[in-house]
Amino acid sequence: MSKPLTDHEKRKQISVRGIAGLGDVAEIKKSFNRHLHFTLVKDRNVATPRDYYFALAHTVRDHLVGRWIRTQQYYYEKDPKRIHYLSLEFYMGRTLQNTMINLGLQNACDEAIYQLGLDLEELEDIEEDAGLGNGGLGRLAACFLDSMASLGLAAYGYGIRYEFGIFNQKITNGWQVEEADDWLRYGNPWEKARPEYMLPVHFYGRVEHTNEGPKWVDTQVTKAVQVCFIFFLWGTNAPTRIVIPVNFDLFLAWEITTKTCAYTNHTVLPEALERWPIYMFEKLLPRHLQIIYEINQRHLDRVAALYPGDNDRLRRMSLIEEGNPKRINMAHLCVVGSHAVNGVARIHSDIVKTTVFKDFCDIEPEKFQNKTNGITPRRWLVLCNPGLADIIAEKIGEEFLTDLFQLRKLLDFVDDEMFIRDVAKVKQENKLKFAAYLESEYKVKINPESIFDIQVKRIHEYKRQLLNCLHVITLYNRIKKEPNKKFVPRTVMIGGKAAPGYHMAKMIIKLFTSVGEVVNHDPVVGDRLKVIFLENYRVSLAEKVIPAADLSEQISTAGTEASGTGNMKFMLNGALTIGTMDGANVEMAEEAGEENLFIFGMRVEDVEAMDKKGKQGKFKFKVFADYEAYISCQEKVNELYRNPKEWTKKVIRNIAASGKFSSDRTIAEYAREIWGVEPSDVKIPPPNEPRE
Repeated sequence: MSKPLTDHEKRKQISVRGIAGLGDVAEIKKSFNRHLHFTLVKDRNVATPRDYYFALAHTVRDHLVGRWIRTQQYYYEKDPKRIHYLSLEFYMGRTLQNTMINLGLQNACDEAIYQLGLDLEELEDIEEDAGLGNGGLGRLAACFLDSMASLGLAAYGYGIRYEFGIFNQKITNGWQVEEADDWLRYGNPWEKARPEYMLPVHFYGRVEHTNEGPKWVDTQVTKAVQVCFIFFLWGTNAPTRIVIPVNFDLFLAWEITTKTCAYTNHTVLPEALERWPIYMFEKLLPRHLQIIYEINQRHLDRVAALYPGDNDRLRRMSLIEEGNPKRINMAHLCVVGSHAVNGVARIHSDIVKTTVFKDFCDIEPEKFQNKTNGITPRRWLVLCNPGLADIIAEKIGEEFLTDLFQLRKLLDFVDDEMFIRDVAKVKQENKLKFAAYLESEYKVKINPESIFDIQVKRIHEYKRQLLNCLHVITLYNRIKKEPNKKFVPRTVMIGGKAAPGYHMAKMIIKLFTSVGEVVNHDPVVGDRLKVIFLENYRVSLAEKVIPAADLSEQISTAGTEASGTGNMKFMLNGALTIGTMDGANVEMAEEAGEENLFIFGMRVEDVEAMDKKGKQGKFKFKVFADYEAYISCQEKVNELYRNPKEWTKKVIRNIAASGKFSSDRTIAEYAREIWGVEPSDVKIPPPNEPRE
């Protein structure tokens, strides 16, 4: 008679190990059927395309979850140093296709769905964009999560699960109209609520002084529920909690905080560096305000000891800004509360050190670093431009997917006639596909042989969509003046959202759409010039337009763009850049050679010199100061486009120079130089394989 199992032995039967993953097409079809009938409780007679999307999403998620659980078990056993990435924005976009690619399931899923009489691309298009961000910063956070997973880091992203994403943009009579982005209205198969980890969040109330110290009482309490988004192989919420004793000495707690936290600055624009009124802070978070006062006092005591009698320096470095009303300078608080501060491109980091936080850098220069931004090549090449990824892999293999510096090998093929033709062919196919999309969605027919001239990003004065618009007007006037002259055809597309309260940005949209109305309906112009505003620009639209672009507009006023990541996406996908020496453009020019970009306009020092000569006012973004140089540079674009072979050679050189701009490189630098962890290449076996 066998010995009865102990409770511990019985529980060991509750295991992910015995659950097989998706091995082949037949298993995918079986799992799809199971989810359609038993998860969604539908059959083919009543199922909608959205039901089929959800069935496929759950099928892929099952495969992902098994690996996620195995990864968590590995972390629990090995107890590596954890990274907790805090961001108010995670602009994830869609998840299904990205997950299939990362898990190596896309081809099998495509075949399975085809055998079931469905179309995979149509199902992918049903998914809502998870637009939990405004633009580049949120998309950067999403790329970073991808790279953290790819580099084997025990990393967790913490953000806010907004009930509504960034608004949906409608253009009505040329004006932007905002509509709520109810992205959760059909549910989200990629998340799992964790109500057992519900935590109280306190607001308002008052501080009561007791024998045991200050106590925050009479607060209004909101319950915060953790929601786990399983986007990658590790998920986004910690299975274990970090416990900090309640009765810690304040300044010991502050010392631990500064050793734990690092601050990334993403902007040098004064209006974007948050300053919160004291009266608001005092009402909402009275105890926090007291603690900030104590931190500020200790900070200023240190500054005063280093610079006795320098009251102006104390004023500049204080966490509290005098004025009516008084405000807390949140950027200063971040600098004081972190062991490392970094900018996101070399030129931006220099400005951070010499201008924005100069006084702080004087005291602790070793605290300040640079970490140039990057993008994930899995989404921004393999997913959005599979044709280009395939011809690259044919030439240099697939190692570039996890080591983008491998693209340097493409320099050996700059003069390869076959490769030049292949690159040009892929670009033309992408342009034809996007032209068909525009005709379907925007009811406008464009010339696919024209230059696809693209500027897609938030609408802001410093990004200078206005300069682009002036170029369009210049081209239009030239065609009207010499209607019989041969012009290089051009389709100019701008996309992006204006902040709801930003009137000038909305006026720029109105101007551009009004110019488009005139240009697009002028029979004299014909298909030599078209102007299109890409309504409701978002991640899924970016994945369509970027592979089709010939020319990438990166034309911000020098010294205003921290880095940019759109510039990197266009470069990787075979668009040439016209831009100023700003943000990451500087490093792109260094990597590819300035002769392989169209660089124009004032440098940072020129802008500073102009500011010193005159007053800053309505024209501080120097649109007309750079206008002549911009128009001249655009003429060089036309000249090169007339020579397709030489154009494509420059495209290949740009793609080959994109290696530095992988978020894998960025995250590896953060890990080693700020977070104090080493990327891991340990391959954790899937659930159906035994662990060592």
